[in-house]
Amino acid sequence: MWRPAERIKYQPQPGSWPSPEAAERSLLFSPVSVGFLSLSQRTWVPAMVPWRATEDGEVTPDVLDWYGRFAKGKPGAIVVEATGIRDVPSGPLLRIGHDRYIDGLKRLVEVVREASNGETRLFIQLIDFLRINRRPQPDKYFSTHIKITDSHRSHFETGEPDDKIRMQLAAETDERLKEILTAREYSDYSMGYRERVTDTHLEHIRDLPKTLPSLFSAAAMRAKEAGFDGVELHYAHAYTMASFLSPRNRRDDGYGGSLADRVRLPIEVYQRVREVVGRDFVIGCRFLANECIDDGLTPDEAAQVGVSLAEAGMDYLSLSRGGKFEDAKQPKVGAAAYPYTGRSGYECMPQYISDERGPFGRNLRATALVRQRLRKSGSEIPIVAAGGIYSFEQAEAVLQNSEADVVASARQSLADPDWFLKMRLGEGEQVRLCLFTNYCEALDTRHKQVTCELWDREQLDEPGISKSVDGRRRLVPPEWPAGVGK
Repeated sequence: MWRPAERIKYQPQPGSWPSPEAAERSLLFSPVSVGFLSLSQRTWVPAMVPWRATEDGEVTPDVLDWYGRFAKGKPGAIVVEATGIRDVPSGPLLRIGHDRYIDGLKRLVEVVREASNGETRLFIQLIDFLRINRRPQPDKYFSTHIKITDSHRSHFETGEPDDKIRMQLAAETDERLKEILTAREYSDYSMGYRERVTDTHLEHIRDLPKTLPSLFSAAAMRAKEAGFDGVELHYAHAYTMASFLSPRNRRDDGYGGSLADRVRLPIEVYQRVREVVGRDFVIGCRFLANECIDDGLTPDEAAQVGVSLAEAGMDYLSLSRGGKFEDAKQPKVGAAAYPYTGRSGYECMPQYISDERGPFGRNLRATALVRQRLRKSGSEIPIVAAGGIYSFEQAEAVLQNSEADVVASARQSLADPDWFLKMRLGEGEQVRLCLFTNYCEALDTRHKQVTCELWDREQLDEPGISKSVDGRRRLVPPEWPAGVGK
């Protein structure tokens, strides 16, 4: 993963924890309206992919244990991981692209309701992503994948047969290949082939504006049938809908170029989803307050996107940043590019080794700008802030300073799913603080079951706990005995 040059080491400084009375008076533990619903508190566990589904995308006992454990901390809301809307193989990622997934998702909803005593609202994040291939062996790329053109031939002796040119290309240095290949060819060779929303020469990419509204709306209807309180449309990071929003989207069919055209499909997807689920179902979305790449979406333009989405009728907006393919680290041969390895990936999940800004709350300034612009436009929908939030003082300040209306925490909630409950009960000193080493992210990179270094080797002999295949990591955090029944 990319690291800042300064390499300043930070440690969490949580400050003081609230008494039960102070927690009760706080904004963090006050209710907030989200669409037709009311959350009992402004605490939120955002979507994290734990890689616990089957290879076919089905809910497993490990999935149920995972979300049930978060629910015991009784946050205001939990967003279930990015869940694929297509009925296509995607590894141990949850899927919702067919009716056969509904029964498993119903069980997930029931587990969360029971574990939280009905206090936690449950949303599910819906995602679409395009094809990405592993980085190829050079000889295979040049012998099989690339089409030899006159541009390539011009760099070799006249009359050379294409087969010989392929062999010569495979033997060239990287510097020479950058001269011979087009930018796209070199990217396919050095990073692996990846579909882009601008590949309109491909029929299925050209037709995305026709197909995606129906795919998202069908998935949302299944979520409603399964009993979720709402859906979160995934318009963030390296995936399809975020790519439509990006200034790098230069489609010329009315779905790229200007901001009005780039936001067109995201709004059309929302409208189709709303048509099928009605008003008694929350529809929010997660998008980027800053893409953190060259020629990417900036906070100022993100604020305009937020206003457009709010005017369309979204019930909430959840803001993230970075996590793009465009600056990802080159993968090893045989591996696929991972969009959280470049500078934009660091901005999405900053580590304790950081620059002068530090790893905590890096997205708050941009989030506050989006919220401010929304309020000026007359919109009152809640804004969810995330990114390196790990303490009561920090979370409460976000709300008191009107930077957001709801506070989300992924890594801190992974470190201690009970931290919201501990704060509310005046037991903040017992909170297990995230160290922001990104141990969890390293597992995610390899599509391994995600755990936290603070607890995955504790009490491995405890009866009934789920463990990793090798038995060396527990797959859910230890129970907090004091919180049972609270």
